[in-house]
Amino acid sequence: MTPAIAIRDAAFTWGSGFAIEIGAFEMAKGERVLLLGPSGGGKSTFLNLVAGIVPPSRGHIGILGTDIAELRGARADGYRADSFGIIFQQFNLLPWLSARDNVLIPLRFSKHRRKRASPVRKSAERLLGSLGIDPALFRQPAGNLSVGQQQRVAAARALIGNPGIILADEPTSALDRANATVFLDLLFEEIDGAGSALLMVSHDEALAGAFDRVVRLEDILRVDRRAAA
Repeated sequence: MTPAIAIRDAAFTWGSGFAIEIGAFEMAKGERVLLLGPSGGGKSTFLNLVAGIVPPSRGHIGILGTDIAELRGARADGYRADSFGIIFQQFNLLPWLSARDNVLIPLRFSKHRRKRASPVRKSAERLLGSLGIDPALFRQPAGNLSVGQQQRVAAARALIGNPGIILADEPTSALDRANATVFLDLLFEEIDGAGSALLMVSHDEALAGAFDRVVRLEDILRVDRRAAA
């Protein structure tokens, strides 16, 4: 079976000052993987490489059978929009748009996800409700919502249209333990229903038991700062 993610001998370099190298990393379709590592250790850069947001200086980054390192421009943007739902650490919601309209944003960039989500408004509202957002808040500006509510809106935005891979960058960092557990339970239920793979990065060891597999950053990624010296 084609893996969701398959990385071999990849690297990314900032000028001459900083580089990361990834020997090998792979995860299956539908798998839930937690990538554990300290702050500043390269976790977010790793996610950016996986998503094709930054191009590798070398290597193979296979996403659902396509080497995104070979894609450029509009093709790369389109494949990323079709394949990934991303939960950013700072959520990156548009505060003046309603919760529902924030969820619908990815469908503007991916006709495949838009087709899978049809009828789109009902899909957005179903996701918001399943993730614990009261229907009275669907039309509220996202900037008026609490941190926990904004996080759930961001998760619904990532999930809409059933992308093959969900990437999550420290999504529970702003939550206490009880709310983090509730959020992950709801997120897993939706991801399992969609058949998506989940790659989540965090520094929180307490989350490990909730995932199919835990990978430690130092086991797959090497950071080289010698050129900056």
